[in-house]
Amino acid sequence: MSELFQYPMPFPGWWLDYYYYVTWSLSMLFLAAGWAVFYRYGKFSYGVDFGCLWKTTLLVAMTTVALGVPQYYNTRFSAEHGNDGDSVRLAQDRVEYRFRNGVRKQFLYKDIVSIYQEPVTYNPPAKVFIVAHNAGLRDSLFVTEGVSGLPRSGRLLEELGARTGLAVKRP
Repeated sequence: MSELFQYPMPFPGWWLDYYYYVTWSLSMLFLAAGWAVFYRYGKFSYGVDFGCLWKTTLLVAMTTVALGVPQYYNTRFSAEHGNDGDSVRLAQDRVEYRFRNGVRKQFLYKDIVSIYQEPVTYNPPAKVFIVAHNAGLRDSLFVTEGVSGLPRSGRLLEELGARTGLAVKRP
C-alpha cells in the first residue's frame, strides 16, 4: 500500500518558477531611479566636490537596497516555498520524491543508510535528510518540517523509519 504526502502550493506555479526574475527586475528599476536622480541633480566636475557627497551616499544606499532586499527575499522565499507542489510517496519497496516540474528521485528502502535532521538549519524550516547509497553513489533528498513544511511530516518519517528499520536522528 502506498501513501502520498504532498507539500501545499499557496502560490501559482509560474510565481514559484520565476519570482526571482520579477524581484531582480524591480530592484534594477529601483537602482535606475537612483541613477536618474543622480544624473538629474548631479554636478559633474573634476576635482573634489563635497556637494556631491549626498548623491554618492544616495547611490551607495540605493545599490545596497537594490541588491540586498531581493537577495534576502529570494533566500527566505526559497527556504519557505522551495518545495511547494512537491510530493513524497511511500510505495511498497521504495520512497519516491516527485518535484513540482515532474522530475522524480527514488530510493529503495534497502538502500537508505540514514535519516537525520541537520544540526544547524537556517531560518525557517528544519530539514530532515534521507541518505541512500544508490547504485554505488551516495545520494539524498530532504523533507522540511514546520509551519511551511510538509504536512504530516512526522507521520512520513515515522512510517519511513518503520519500513527501513532506521531511527530518525535529531540534534
